[in-house]
Amino acid sequence: MASTLVKLVLFIYSIFATSFMVQASDRDILTDFVLPPNTTLVDGNFFTFTGLREVISNPPTSPVYKGTQASMAEFPALMGQGVSLAVLQFPAGFINPPHTRPRSAGLLFLLEGSLEVGLIDTTNKLYTQTLQAGDMFLFPKGLVHYQYNPSTDTPALAVATFGCANGGSVSVPAAVFGGGVDDGVLADSFKTDVATIQKIKVGLGQKD
Repeated sequence: MASTLVKLVLFIYSIFATSFMVQASDRDILTDFVLPPNTTLVDGNFFTFTGLREVISNPPTSPVYKGTQASMAEFPALMGQGVSLAVLQFPAGFINPPHTRPRSAGLLFLLEGSLEVGLIDTTNKLYTQTLQAGDMFLFPKGLVHYQYNPSTDTPALAVATFGCANGGSVSVPAAVFGGGVDDGVLADSFKTDVATIQKIKVGLGQKD
């Protein structure tokens, strides 16, 4: 079971997320909140999300990466509110490949373990940091970034908040090599040959 401290930090951090000082990508709404289609009855359950209970009650021991989202899709009350949250469980040695959040900045708060993180700005400058439990790192909106757990035996647990009800995520490897771009175009772009591009696709589990 997760420690009392982790529970408390998660709770405080989830409250902090509601005042996340990032310009939200959501449109301003003209009502107090937005109801999903065909919804008329609203009570406290509408404003409550229980999908993180398992994360709180179980430590991050799984050998598989797990991201538990609390975005507009899972928590409809967030629609139009300009905020969402995710709990990220990084097994030892796991790399979250380079990706972008096209609609929101992200603020990562590391609760347990250690993470190596990095982002690349529009001048192609790389910024890196090694995070310890209690550290926070900002990923500006739209910039390519990644996370890596360098430990061989210790998982890491983090919470990420976003200034949008649905920040979206675009994996760079999957988008580039699995998005249907012609192999010849990719070969010319990466200054290599088609055979190499096809090998990369196979390694990523992509099919033509």
